[in-house]
Amino acid sequence: MGKNVSIAQIKAHLFAEQRPSVDWVNALRADERKGVQQLLVRYDRILEREAQLIQQFRDMRAFEKTFSFSGAQIAGVDEVGRGPLAGPVTAVAVILPERFELPGLTDSKKLTSEQRARFYEEITAAADVGIGTATSDEIDEINIYQASRRAMVRAVEALANRPDHLAVDAMELPLDIPQTPLIKGDAKSASIAAASVVAKVTRDTYMKTLHESYPAYRFNENAGYGTKAHLEALDREGPSPEHRRSFQPVITREA
Repeated sequence: MGKNVSIAQIKAHLFAEQRPSVDWVNALRADERKGVQQLLVRYDRILEREAQLIQQFRDMRAFEKTFSFSGAQIAGVDEVGRGPLAGPVTAVAVILPERFELPGLTDSKKLTSEQRARFYEEITAAADVGIGTATSDEIDEINIYQASRRAMVRAVEALANRPDHLAVDAMELPLDIPQTPLIKGDAKSASIAAASVVAKVTRDTYMKTLHESYPAYRFNENAGYGTKAHLEALDREGPSPEHRRSFQPVITREA
């Protein structure tokens, strides 16, 4: 790599969206300029981090395969929305393709909104995805735990293919399918992590739509959780039809 190539040009090529060839990078290692060597240290760290994320994802998929027979279709199942004061609880079941890889996939709460959006697109484009919800009225009728189970069952039933085994985040479902409940499953199972991402994005998108009908509560910002602005709106407006009247902060603010 000749010194007639500026460090700025090398940086642009090294960190371009399209990864440079291994031969080009190896040739670059002979460049003794301090700035070039610093760029290579940064580049190698990125490669190391990417390798770690790939291995983490593969370990999560290998862990799932211990639940059932070789080649079994395993559906990861998760839900979001137990804690909010308004809106549905949303569950998702996901069967990932055998050769699918998504380095960096983990519990949706640990991801940025940009990462969740990108992963959502990749998961829904490639996987068998089922979505189920339970409304605020159902939550009030049967309680949030039972409503979460109901939403999860609906998500499994919405899959295009019947799974051979379920990996469920911290819950057992009333379904005649072998299943493994996992505490903090979205950090252990790739399929559950995928379900958590799709569930989070799906519910957040719905709550933003709901904001158009009930703008006073700022559902587009709080997704139904009891923020200060949300509680102040409840004091002014009283509950909307989407509020969970069995939840204490809403009960005390009934109009």
